[in-house]
Amino acid sequence: MATQSLSLRPISISFSRSDTPKTGRSNPTRLGLPSSFLGDVAFLRSTNPIPCIHMPLVTTRSRTVFSSLPTAKTDKASAEKIHKWSARAIKAFGMAELEARKLKYSSTGTEALLMGILVEGTSLAAKFLRANGITLFKVREETVKRIGKSDLYYFSPEHPPLTESAQRALDWAIDEKMKSGEDGEVTVTHLLLGIWVEKDSPGYEIMASLGFDDEKAQELAKSMDKDASLTYR
Repeated sequence: MATQSLSLRPISISFSRSDTPKTGRSNPTRLGLPSSFLGDVAFLRSTNPIPCIHMPLVTTRSRTVFSSLPTAKTDKASAEKIHKWSARAIKAFGMAELEARKLKYSSTGTEALLMGILVEGTSLAAKFLRANGITLFKVREETVKRIGKSDLYYFSPEHPPLTESAQRALDWAIDEKMKSGEDGEVTVTHLLLGIWVEKDSPGYEIMASLGFDDEKAQELAKSMDKDASLTYR
């Protein structure tokens, strides 16, 4: 098969000294180049590009809310009197608020705290629940059966406030940690047992209906302080 050879001749462009501005760069307007090319050249030669702005992944509001969990007792507001919550517990609380919003509830109850623990999923408490057949799907199903669904056109607040029973569950967890006299953090296990203490709450009723009892609570209490802190990325 015959091939054709293509010969390219070099193109020489000559211009006078007036074509070269004081910057030492050739002036493209004297070379007969199209105006679109001039725009490209101007862009490429820009010495002051627009800076790239990176938005933070976590807002200031989120950092403020999830740096600690709320307590209803003013005497526990001082950092000197209260143990810090573990990273797992803080994330479980955040997931509880999210679950409440998904179901379009106006508040975050013990049932939402229970779902938040299971959504977070890595704590000893969450693993204990799953090992005993208490899963997120079952808890969510029981929640809808007991509390029902919200109006289709209702929108939950960004941070649904805690119900009284949910607030007491958090306060119980703090009290229990303080009573132990040991250093460390308030863990998800403290939070789960705090839900179990609230006998008339939806969270307690759901746990009981799915097979959780006092014997399992005592077994879980043995690992109350073993949930090590975890940094999430």
